[in-house]
Amino acid sequence: MTAVKIDPTGRSLALDLSGRETRFHAIWLRDNAQDPETRAKTNGQRLLALRDIPESTLISQAEINEDRLDVTFSPEQKTVSFGLGWLAAHAYDRPNRAAPGWLPEQTQTWTAELNAQVPTGDFNQLSTDRDRLRSWLGDVTRFGFGKVINGPVESGALFQIVDLFGYVRETNYGRHFEVRTEINPTNLAFTGLGLQAHTDNPYRDPVPSVQVLYCLESSAVGGENMVVDGFAAVQRLRDENKAFFDVLANHCARFEYAGEDGVCLTSRRPMIELSPDGELIGLRFNNRSLAAVTDIPFEQMELWYAAYRRLGEIIDDPAMEVVFRLDPGEGFVVDNTRVLHARKGYSGEGTRWLQGCYSDKDGLRSTYDAMMREGGAT
Repeated sequence: MTAVKIDPTGRSLALDLSGRETRFHAIWLRDNAQDPETRAKTNGQRLLALRDIPESTLISQAEINEDRLDVTFSPEQKTVSFGLGWLAAHAYDRPNRAAPGWLPEQTQTWTAELNAQVPTGDFNQLSTDRDRLRSWLGDVTRFGFGKVINGPVESGALFQIVDLFGYVRETNYGRHFEVRTEINPTNLAFTGLGLQAHTDNPYRDPVPSVQVLYCLESSAVGGENMVVDGFAAVQRLRDENKAFFDVLANHCARFEYAGEDGVCLTSRRPMIELSPDGELIGLRFNNRSLAAVTDIPFEQMELWYAAYRRLGEIIDDPAMEVVFRLDPGEGFVVDNTRVLHARKGYSGEGTRWLQGCYSDKDGLRSTYDAMMREGGAT
């Protein structure tokens, strides 16, 4: 039986979880109690504020009973049970994280080798088979993008893709936008020009975190779609030149879009976004929308531009690209905070008509996580 060791002060305890001694503080355990006096049965939300828990909370007793840990807290003299599996899943006493730019285990980076196995879901199966949908959403979560095939060839069909996992985010472009050649385009995306791999709308705050592009016509020569894993590119930059990584992560760039009357969208964010503990959580890269950069010290401006150039070279490297052609009734979903997308140039003959819209990945992750819980997965 696993032994429990209570610190002599009562402020923490330690027990063996997954072959390693793991510690928990008394206040953390009390705050995360799952009993009905602390948490609502229907939704799991806390019924107590931290002020309702004694500041002097200590562990007076703790023991393992089968697959649970029973803990008694003083001065309340309250006993609460914790599942050992739950404690292992929520343990915070772990070795120090890796260097800045680390990623969680469920995030899998990729390069051109993924061309042989593009994560793909059949629309009809995704719409009727929850197991298939869960698997596809898992791929989108892990790789940051996913392709859809065999969808309806009709205007607005992209909304049916979004309905699989979330909600449309309306912008100044409307609920959706058309991607096809225009005579006087408001955006270079609406021309036949090739586009460098980029994230969309870096000038918004917050940026739309999911983008959907859906094909309705595709008879023009060229116009293949391309995606690049921005996280893989950033980690490659970090491994090549730590100073380049640091200068792009530590200073804000500025982005702007004012291509329509009455619209002036601006943001001030670093190209490489890290959480306070160094997790790589976002990339904003869009040469068309970069405004004059004014937030880098004079002494580091040349370094910043050298880093920006090198990151672009890595993104442009064919070894980083996954390329595919969209036929009518096909589309793809990208995590717009991670995966850059691009388009090869195409000829003026024939037609190429895509529709695009935005959503947010909180809906996608919520749908996936809820489905995983339904299936008993952790």
